[in-house]
Amino acid sequence: MTDLAKTFVVTGGTGALGTGVVELLLARGATVYLPIHEPALPAHLPWRTNARVKATPKVSLEDEAQVAAFYASVPDLWGSIHLVGGFAMAKLAETSLAEFEKQWRLNTVTCFLACREAVKAMRKAGNGGRIVNVGSRPVVSPTPGMISYVASKAGVAALTQSLAPELLAENILINAVLPSTIDTPANRAAMPKAEHDKWPKPAQIAETIAFLASPANVLTTGALVPVFGQA
Repeated sequence: MTDLAKTFVVTGGTGALGTGVVELLLARGATVYLPIHEPALPAHLPWRTNARVKATPKVSLEDEAQVAAFYASVPDLWGSIHLVGGFAMAKLAETSLAEFEKQWRLNTVTCFLACREAVKAMRKAGNGGRIVNVGSRPVVSPTPGMISYVASKAGVAALTQSLAPELLAENILINAVLPSTIDTPANRAAMPKAEHDKWPKPAQIAETIAFLASPANVLTTGALVPVFGQA
């Protein structure tokens, strides 16, 4: 088991995948800082009272000044994991510019701002660091009918690959995981006839993220890591 007794940021930490990632990081000794849109951590989260969870409420990850202020407040940052985002499904002719821009902001802009400010915080700490972004399987295996979502996640993938050589000399490694449909209650409800057992579980994806974000990862950077399960 990898020791993760370092400081991490997790965006989107209150979602289904984020909950699993935070739980795993805490189990391995991490202190986790969470920028959350809500006024307080939701009551159902199993780790909400853990002393190593530091939540900052009412942070919009689409707001440049708010993201900068949040990361500037995090001491000795080692890892930053970016899970926040959104999904939309519509064909090209049915996709408005407003919806396209909404997906771009939810997925690509939030990732860009978090990466930029995380790098600044890691440089201040002076110990290198690890960044993990979340793309999506359709980036490498195109799926019709979700043009705005796929384009925005492709932006995340390109950002990840472009930053890898830029940051390597500073021992800041950056990767992205590419999940297929994740096995969550919401996705099961939306697709009740699907083969849910083949979907990747949040805890399984969290294991891959934790390795990529750990000091044990000394070689992998700029990778788009498939976490498809059998789906």
